[in-house]
Amino acid sequence: MKTTATLTGTVAMLLLAAPAFAVNTAKVYKSGPLVLIFLGFFALLIIMQMIPAITTLFAMVKGLMSEKTKTAAAVAETEK
Repeated sequence: MKTTATLTGTVAMLLLAAPAFAVNTAKVYKSGPLVLIFLGFFALLIIMQMIPAITTLFAMVKGLMSEKTKTAAAVAETEK
């Protein structure tokens, strides 16, 4: 009985103390426009490097699909 009361009291105190550990979110983002331009430049670099990678990926997939079509056509032709 005493153990249950102690455990309940401990849990209640921890639950009541939880808001004390919360982070203060009253601080507002106040960086200047140069920081945003700097970050935007690096985002642009990443996007510009992804364009050739995506086109290469589509070309590889297109090549694989056309190879399957050629192989199927060759098999059909040899069966005649």
